[in-house]
Amino acid sequence: MTKHIPVSVLNLAPIRQGQGPKDAIDAMVDLAQATEKMGYTRYWIAEHHNTPTLVSSATSILIKHTLENTDHIRVGSGGIMLPNHSPLVIAEQFGTMATIYPGRLDLGLGRAPGTDMVTAGALRRSKNDSVYAFPSDVQDLLKYFGPEESQTYVKSYPGVGTNIPIYILGSSTDSAHLAAKLGLPYVFASHFAPKHMEEAISIYRNKFEPSEYLDKPYMMVCLNVIAAETDKEALIEQTTMQQFFLNVVRGTSKPLSPPVESMEGIWTEQEKAVAQSMSSVTLLGNKDTVRKKFMSFQEKYEVDELMAVSYIYDPDKQKRSYEIFKEIVDECKE
Repeated sequence: MTKHIPVSVLNLAPIRQGQGPKDAIDAMVDLAQATEKMGYTRYWIAEHHNTPTLVSSATSILIKHTLENTDHIRVGSGGIMLPNHSPLVIAEQFGTMATIYPGRLDLGLGRAPGTDMVTAGALRRSKNDSVYAFPSDVQDLLKYFGPEESQTYVKSYPGVGTNIPIYILGSSTDSAHLAAKLGLPYVFASHFAPKHMEEAISIYRNKFEPSEYLDKPYMMVCLNVIAAETDKEALIEQTTMQQFFLNVVRGTSKPLSPPVESMEGIWTEQEKAVAQSMSSVTLLGNKDTVRKKFMSFQEKYEVDELMAVSYIYDPDKQKRSYEIFKEIVDECKE
């Protein structure tokens, strides 16, 4: 048995083949409602720009829409890409949402632009490279959400005193150092960048400094989950995820595609190797297989929370995958 941990959901809000942006937004809400009923802890929405196959560009608006259509699940950003935004504007947006939906909001922050560099240039609030301002921007947000007595002249109304939880997101080791130094929860993106996961977890835990936000490290890992009734079915459903990562490798813009019997002839050996390296942290299979992989992962890393992303074309099969995974975690309680 492993210790019981919360499990959560990440959604990039992809457009499925044969559908449009409104369908993707409706599917995002539908999945939030379903996973809320299953008992998932939080539901995070990504930020991507100039990507025709994803609708997660105006993340704050999607979060508000999801909060509006759910009852109690925590909703947040996975993440807000802070170099694209003024911290004050984010504080005002999230402060307003926290005022409307108290106790239900999370703010995950990333330092990447979530797009290509040309688009990043069009998004940036200044001509300076605001990636390097990330640590001070995070501290600005902590201040904006803090008590009245910690404020300076510029304040976030609403926002002051909301104490919205802030999470540092990372896909390399840089943000592990920052999360540890600030004493904030850390979320590693092993669902697409697993290479530095082990090192980042170690850095965060070893360098963690207790803070007013946390007295000990809180380590979350985001990974891919494709659970089905049989291993064979899971392998077939996996081809949707493999086509998704092939898109990334090729720089193409195909919508989330239906599964295929085999990827042979669709990708080259080189493309296969790169795509599989990006998606190597995946819990795949039937319930027993995923249980073994989950327990093995937890025995090795002992993370405090897992966040699952499931690139599955059929919405009902996607929900079933989340249902199986939640059952596994609940059955593995100490």
